[in-house]
Amino acid sequence: MTVSSLRRREAFAPSSRVKLTPRAARHFQGTTLFDRIARALCEADCLPRKELYESWEMARRARRRFRGGRVVDLACGHGLVAYLMLLLDDTSETALAVDARIPESAAKIANIMTTEWPRLAGRVRLEQGPIGSVELGPDDVVISTHACGALTDEVLAKAVAAKARVAVLPCCHEKATCDRGGVDGWVDAPLAIDVTRAARLRSSGYAVHTQLIPETITPKNRLLLGWPVAS
Repeated sequence: MTVSSLRRREAFAPSSRVKLTPRAARHFQGTTLFDRIARALCEADCLPRKELYESWEMARRARRRFRGGRVVDLACGHGLVAYLMLLLDDTSETALAVDARIPESAAKIANIMTTEWPRLAGRVRLEQGPIGSVELGPDDVVISTHACGALTDEVLAKAVAAKARVAVLPCCHEKATCDRGGVDGWVDAPLAIDVTRAARLRSSGYAVHTQLIPETITPKNRLLLGWPVAS
């Protein structure tokens, strides 16, 4: 590898909010599923690079723990995570992706994903509306990537009420609206909020697993997974 090509690779930061374009496909020339997905999304010409990496890390780590079930992506944004969850585990028949505002990029992503993987056609339903109106069941896998502030707590509360499996990647930790559990005198407020969320899951009868996705993708990288423990 030449020095110039190495510099180009180093400059291609996963955390960049620059939009993936067809020209960027040259950075994903491998044969892995991730490379195939990345090339397809480059052709869609609508997704920030950072969100490709975030969505992939979220989906693949959730699938290591949670297999099968309907996927419910709350505060879904463009809905990419829902498609990735089905690609990574075809035993999930359908996915529901809900957000208060579905961006225009969602239609482009849906089109490119179903074109590249025709078996996904008709299996992901995008709905615009409040996540509070979504009905969940115990077989669902509930996911939410960077739901802002107390919206993450709403996702967790809905999952717990349904005894569903849940994975969240929180962001925008708001002191005014999020419970810090009284431990923010020892640790910074965002960490206190996430530790309190994990403790709340455990007190609700859930097993808890915590991970970090690479900080090179996002500093809001604490992944919280929970599943109900049989009593």
